Amino acid sequence: MSSSLETQALAVQLPAFAGTTLPGEYADLLAAGLGGICYFGSNTADGPDAVAALSAAIRAANPHAVIAVDEEGGDVTRLHALVGSPVLGAAALGAVDDLDLTRDTGRAVGASLTAVGINLDLGPVADVNTDPDNPVIGTRSFGTDPRAVAAHVAAWVAGLQEAGVAACAKHFPGHGDTAQDSHLELPTIEVGLDTLRTRELVPFAASIEAGIASVMTSHIVVPALDPDLPGTLSAPVLGLLRDELGYDGVIVSDALDMAGASAGRGIPEAAVLSLAAGADLLCIGPEKPASLVRATQAAIVAAVRDGRLSEQRLRSAAARVAQLRGYGTPGVPALAVSAQLRSCGDRQLAGARRSLTVEGELPDLRGAVVVSVATPANIAVGEVPWGLAPDATVAPGERLDTDRPVILQVRDAHRRPEIVTEGAATIIEWGWPGPYDGPVPRILTRGYSRPGAAAVTELLREAGWDR
Repeated sequence: MSSSLETQALAVQLPAFAGTTLPGEYADLLAAGLGGICYFGSNTADGPDAVAALSAAIRAANPHAVIAVDEEGGDVTRLHALVGSPVLGAAALGAVDDLDLTRDTGRAVGASLTAVGINLDLGPVADVNTDPDNPVIGTRSFGTDPRAVAAHVAAWVAGLQEAGVAACAKHFPGHGDTAQDSHLELPTIEVGLDTLRTRELVPFAASIEAGIASVMTSHIVVPALDPDLPGTLSAPVLGLLRDELGYDGVIVSDALDMAGASAGRGIPEAAVLSLAAGADLLCIGPEKPASLVRATQAAIVAAVRDGRLSEQRLRSAAARVAQLRGYGTPGVPALAVSAQLRSCGDRQLAGARRSLTVEGELPDLRGAVVVSVATPANIAVGEVPWGLAPDATVAPGERLDTDRPVILQVRDAHRRPEIVTEGAATIIEWGWPGPYDGPVPRILTRGYSRPGAAAVTELLREAGWDR
């Protein structure tokens, strides 16, 4: 392929289109050197065979294209968005605290991804979830202790990359101590450098030590480093990753369509600023038209010609993206993936049992009905299955109206005071295990997964639930 500025300005982009087949305009972009494609829920909705066919079409247009996805296990899954993840998420793995299980989980995720032609997983989350009211990290984090989080991040990375898929630790320099969602606004972390070094940076350092292929930026402001710009656009923040942590791999931006990055400036300008700050691969966001990719390409080329972005910086970014070509083994037989998942399945269920915490003593649940409180998921999780299949669903604030015992399913109830729990016999918390002083027992799951649901079902049946 050509090494022209125009080609380089495509090579650093990772956009996403709508639908489960490759649009002609995107095929043209790939043939012209587009760096890759990021899958979202609308791209994976037709199941694994369709995803594998889509990946083959992308690689036919550009054999070097990166194909990425958010597949964290637990609550965040794109491949299993219709039925729920077959593996535990980070918070549940952190609670079990079995590094072999965490490594096996990463390896199982990698097996699923290689089978459908994906070679970059935008995970694991390396954030230390120190704020229980965090609306966007929560159960995606391995926990609240930096050293424990670091150990599990390194184990998950090792397992994933053993399966041939590049890992991506996120969201640098740490999104755990925030009470705002950077999809919707621009959070600020008011901590000093000493705290940052002894807390937020510890898991990222561990991921680098484990040989991680990429690190994702966050759209958060850290005044101790840069009082004005979010990490994705900040040279001092990304310089900390390069210079202090000694990282020389691929820096991936979080999605530039998020308000924390592009509000008030637009995606093309955010792309220029992110490259200039030190990012290499620009995640643009879901369901974007080819015209936006072209507009971003034009903005990058113009910035080089205007002297706002050095040509050397652009070429360095494109060269780092090319490092990801070494990952991925397309065409892994489906039987091999099934065998990998089966071998991991029993351990996942055993881990799910160990991850559960019961606060109080469960009452007699014979004849109980399951009621879910319908609360929206954060954008990272999306509208995917969660909890046990309910007998009824109520809105937040709606009181329970039944004379039978109620097993009430909630997510992050501690930060949703509008949820009414009065009248419940038992509460199942499928979100982050926040503060609770209610009068009835509570089951803590630390996120939804199919093994987690099976373990909760066992627990309820031991208490007499007969469904």
